Amino acid sequence: MNKITRKLLKAVSDFTGEFKGAFNIREDGQCAGRQSSEHIRIENKEDAPGLVIRIDGNAQQETVYIPACVTHGNVDDLVYNDFYVAAGADVTIVAGCGVHSDGEEDARHNGIHRFFLEKGAHVLYQEKHIGTGDGKGAKRIDPVTDIVLAEDAVLEMDTVQLGGVDSSTRKTSAVLGARAQLIIHERILTDKKETATTEFEVSMDGEDSAVDLISRSVAKGNSSQDYHSRIKGNCRCMGHSECDAILVGNGTVNAAPELYAGNIDASLIHEAAIGKIAGEQIIKLCTLGLTEEQAEEKIIQGFLKA
Repeated sequence: MNKITRKLLKAVSDFTGEFKGAFNIREDGQCAGRQSSEHIRIENKEDAPGLVIRIDGNAQQETVYIPACVTHGNVDDLVYNDFYVAAGADVTIVAGCGVHSDGEEDARHNGIHRFFLEKGAHVLYQEKHIGTGDGKGAKRIDPVTDIVLAEDAVLEMDTVQLGGVDSSTRKTSAVLGARAQLIIHERILTDKKETATTEFEVSMDGEDSAVDLISRSVAKGNSSQDYHSRIKGNCRCMGHSECDAILVGNGTVNAAPELYAGNIDASLIHEAAIGKIAGEQIIKLCTLGLTEEQAEEKIIQGFLKA
């Protein structure tokens, strides 16, 4: 691994020099290190660039790391990763991505992930995105996530865009079986002329399934964001979508949560709130000795951590 990869790994996956347990490190489209464990097997995908990760039911509170890094311009990395999680497994998947460009050429990573969770499986999926480098080349990250949850399966997704990504489009789709749960917490920060688009589509097909989508974002500078979620309740189920955004400077946000009830027992709710930082919050922090700029930054940090 080169120095830029190590810095990106630290930012997106808390890398301290080594990963314990199963891992695969992707650097500029190539494998920079891999290790399977007793209950987690990582193999090359046969029909496309990417991985097949098989997690058996004996994996309990284990972690698998699959970070990807692009360290220079003129790289357009495309990877397909499939996760097969056996019944009863309980794992954390850390899948951060960092892109870096110091030149005129673009750096891009596009990860297409598919999750297949069997009965009663539980997965915590953590994904951080960051762009770095002083070059004019665009830093782009465009993840696609497709999810199939069997009965009683639970997938928790915690996704964060830390900044520096010139453009990103995140597409997530899911189909839920009986009593399955999908919980997604998304946090996004854009600045300058950066753009970010989020598209969620969830279909609840099993009785008593549930989904909770929460998006918190801050649009600074001249950046723009679009958020669109579509929750389909096709049975007795519960769905909730929430989008909260803060505007700073000339930032813009378009939020469009959508609900479809295809059954009389579908209970669906959506919420959306967009606005600037309240003046009294700034004044209160300034009385504690902070400058207006420092107060604004503290409020943004707290908002994105919530």
